[in-house]
Amino acid sequence: MNDYSYNTIEKPATAEFKDRGSKFLAYVFPIQTVDEFKTRLSELKKEHSKAVHHCFAYRLGADGTQFRSNDDGEPSGTAGKPILGQIDSKELTNTLVIVVRYFGGTLLGVPGLINAYKTSAAMALEQTTIIKRDITKNLKIQFDYPLVNEVMMILKKFDCEIVNREMGLFCLFEVNVPVRNLEQSYQLVKSMKGVEIIS
Repeated sequence: MNDYSYNTIEKPATAEFKDRGSKFLAYVFPIQTVDEFKTRLSELKKEHSKAVHHCFAYRLGADGTQFRSNDDGEPSGTAGKPILGQIDSKELTNTLVIVVRYFGGTLLGVPGLINAYKTSAAMALEQTTIIKRDITKNLKIQFDYPLVNEVMMILKKFDCEIVNREMGLFCLFEVNVPVRNLEQSYQLVKSMKGVEIIS
């Protein structure tokens, strides 16, 4: 992670790990919010309602400061932490890993559990591609309709993503501007007549 970009995963993936009859199903998801995490967890709890444990870890935010891990009834530190450890070892954020365990009748002990959760999380993360995403700032730009082509050219030049657009006599664009291009694009847009940056 640096000041301009962060690593995350491209798409969801799954993997399965077995140890002495217990089955560990690991699911990884790219997520942006805590609400997305809650949705994914509740979906898996429904899908695997007979499973004993639904352990997880996630890290969120471009700076990776928002995170949580949970052992869901496993001995403290044997599930959530090893899962989070795999997310962190790849320096990922906006990433969720949930490991569903079906108990096989044999106790694995603390080292066995740590190994199982760590290995299944690592296997699932290997099934997806790690991608770099720009850290962006959200801006709203208002301008006169005749300027639409000029504004579009600037946004394209600086790799800005248009999140929302309202076209009319006056146009209102909500855009995500990569932080690395923020200063240049801001100055250029501000210097245009008939263009106003609202936020």
